[in-house]
Amino acid sequence: MPDFKVAIIGAGPSAFYAAAALIKPADASIKVDLFDRLPAPYGLVRYGVAPDHPKIKSVANLYEKTALDPRVRFFGCAEYGKHFDLAALRAHYDMVVFATGAQSDRNLGIPGEDLKGSMSATEFVAWYNGHPDYRDLNPNLDIEGVVVVGVGNVAMDVARILAKSYDELKVTDIADHALEALKHSKVKHIHVLGRRGPAQAKFTNPEIKEFGHLEVADPVVKAAELELDPDSAKLCETDRLTRQNVDFLREYAARGHGSKARKVHFRFLVSPTEIHGKDGWVSSVKIERNRLVSVNGDQKCEGIGEFEELPAGMVLRSVGYYGVALPGVPYDKRKGIIPNAGGRVTEGDAPVPGLYVVGWAKRGPTGVIGTNKKDAEETVALMLEDMKSAAPKAKGDIAQLLEQKGCGYVSFDEWQKINAKEVEKGQAQNRPRVKFINIEEMRA
Repeated sequence: MPDFKVAIIGAGPSAFYAAAALIKPADASIKVDLFDRLPAPYGLVRYGVAPDHPKIKSVANLYEKTALDPRVRFFGCAEYGKHFDLAALRAHYDMVVFATGAQSDRNLGIPGEDLKGSMSATEFVAWYNGHPDYRDLNPNLDIEGVVVVGVGNVAMDVARILAKSYDELKVTDIADHALEALKHSKVKHIHVLGRRGPAQAKFTNPEIKEFGHLEVADPVVKAAELELDPDSAKLCETDRLTRQNVDFLREYAARGHGSKARKVHFRFLVSPTEIHGKDGWVSSVKIERNRLVSVNGDQKCEGIGEFEELPAGMVLRSVGYYGVALPGVPYDKRKGIIPNAGGRVTEGDAPVPGLYVVGWAKRGPTGVIGTNKKDAEETVALMLEDMKSAAPKAKGDIAQLLEQKGCGYVSFDEWQKINAKEVEKGQAQNRPRVKFINIEEMRA
């Protein structure tokens, strides 16, 4: 196969799985360039995975192996739409892959959502993980109550970080500013709200199990909210993971309130209807009880007109994510994805030649990090198929264009120097690393 050049926009898990798949075939002579607007690669592995889950982050070792292949280059601090556009990519590459994820959060759409102290869980995650864009978020932790809306793994992460002690957090790679703020946190009650029942919760078994082993926090569950309707009971019978989730929750309900200083209240069949404020800040959340109804075999919820008020100074919403539109690239506003057929970008029903998509930008925000491997390989299989009937064109090196634009990109070699310094700083504190959170410091 002749030389093809591929650009991948984004440098998170799906991007690296795509790059690895592109350089894997023995007869392929494909060169791959990955672009990211931040100096550090790995995307959600660095800025999304909870700091107290280091094993998940070890997947970066595989990505590093891909990045070190001579056929692969990394361009950090190189931003699509700022330093280059689609026309520039088409001029320098035979194919372009978008691995841009789902960067936006869905809103609750209720009164009071714009009060200070109300934010997305993703923003809070980015703050404690040292994302440069969120280092000045400065959430107010001088409060006793927090409401987390949603029961997926991201909701579990923020609830757990809020519930953990300083001693539990100080051995992680959590950002220094977040560690210091959480050290002085006055949070006592964390309310995690699920609009449907326990059988419909999206968290995984390990995530809910962890709450039974925290140093300074007890899980609290209302036994009445674990009663299952016939459809939910049937789901528990047929799905082992769902059954185990419900079993953990029943165990917590049997424990009662416990004696630890902090409480994580898992609530089900409740929805926030309004956020109340005082002096411009969140002061409480009004919730309504729900019941489950079956619609075309799906379990939906509807309010029953019974309300409750939860005192809280912060609301973290984790109710879904969607991608944002990119200049010149087709976009499905309803689904929040780049429209595609198996990974080939489409406009109308027709594929757009040379454009491809992987990861959450392709399928929406589903699955875990490893899910992106099969997803990326599916797209790459189509790319390799398309290469058989195409001929590569003579291209220049985009590095010259970036230099003309004053991009000052960060190479993978340079990232490795930043990485080594972070690890060195971490060793001195018995931590995996101490992150740089200022882009200019990283460049220096």
